[in-house]
Amino acid sequence: MNLPLYIARHLYAERDAKGNGDAKGGKSVSKPAVRIAMLGIAIGVAVMIVSVSVVLGFKHTIRDKVVGFGSHIVVSNYMTLQTADTSQPINASDSLMARLGKIEGVRHVERYTLKQGVLKTDRDFFGVMFKGVGEDYDTTFLAKSMVEGRMPRLSSKKNTRQLLISKQIAQRLKLKIGNKVYAYFLGENDVRTRVFEVAGIYQTNLTKYDETFCFTDLYTISRLSYPDAKEGNMEVTGCELLVNDFDSIDVVEDRIIDNVNKTLDSEGRTLSSLTVRDINPEIFSWLDLLDLNVWIILILMVCVAGFTMVSGLLIIILERTTVIGLLKTLGARNSLVRKTFRWLAVFIVLKGMLIGDILGIGICLLQQYTGVMKLDAETYYVSEVPVELNWVLILMLNVATLLICTAALVLPSFCASMVNPAKTLNVE
Repeated sequence: MNLPLYIARHLYAERDAKGNGDAKGGKSVSKPAVRIAMLGIAIGVAVMIVSVSVVLGFKHTIRDKVVGFGSHIVVSNYMTLQTADTSQPINASDSLMARLGKIEGVRHVERYTLKQGVLKTDRDFFGVMFKGVGEDYDTTFLAKSMVEGRMPRLSSKKNTRQLLISKQIAQRLKLKIGNKVYAYFLGENDVRTRVFEVAGIYQTNLTKYDETFCFTDLYTISRLSYPDAKEGNMEVTGCELLVNDFDSIDVVEDRIIDNVNKTLDSEGRTLSSLTVRDINPEIFSWLDLLDLNVWIILILMVCVAGFTMVSGLLIIILERTTVIGLLKTLGARNSLVRKTFRWLAVFIVLKGMLIGDILGIGICLLQQYTGVMKLDAETYYVSEVPVELNWVLILMLNVATLLICTAALVLPSFCASMVNPAKTLNVE
């Protein structure tokens, strides 16, 4: 039998049975101190859970939006990636698509073409970036972001004359579903006009993209961008690759660098690649800074929990000098006394952690299902605070809190072994 654990359990049960009073039923000095220590641990654990969940939710939400407008990795003409000149195409033949799709870690490959143009109505006009995509395009992200209408028909073989625009562009040009809108594209020696029907309206709150991108079929934009392409060639701006796991994006890119980069397409153009992090360094640098904030919060909360628990244990020891003296009189060693009070403190820590878990997870679930806490979408790119509960991280936070608080209690537990039983029992 574990004697220190047995004694600590009975001491803890005695406190609960007597309302945290002393052995004689008198007023206990340790009652508020223990409650404060328990409250400190509960608040610390709750704040840590909420902080980690919000940062994870925020990072993954913004990351998914950026990836949704593009992909994890882009393979394009070397000159296009170096100078952002979309007039430099590649021939995305079926053989190239098959080669990219066979790279380990790649989940999906799709073609795209970009072309700058101007949308014009009878009253206003607005410059946008047209993104042409085909039937192989992964529309999952855009479908979730739809606020009105439907996805346009996407094709790489025919002109569908349908357009997907953002809510900001629709409000700017006063467009609604089913409206016709003229699009003007600047060619080498002329201006070309196309008429589109607004099939759908999306909103992601990612202002950088919402104010810029329209989506339509790949055939139309590729023919406008590369009118001199050979018959049968699939001339596009590039290919977008989605990977199985975002955390392995660098590993997959290394494989692409080894197998694709610096090779030539069928027209002799040099291929190259960039990851979404390379294309949007400012957004991902900003998201990485959030990790530092979380670490600061975690350290502060653990320190607060540790200090409050140390003070609480010291007060408990001062009130339990009679018990300590009795144990020593009965032959208990100093190590047994120290372990007994450490176990007693662990019970208090565990109760505080349980309250903190319920409070923290409850707040996260409330926000997840109700979205009660709102944000300025123009500043934070989301209209409400995103949360993502990661049960592994929550378990690790609990284990780390328990270990750190227990380690912090080693020194005050030595105070219990320093009690003189003769003086203690003599006073009583």
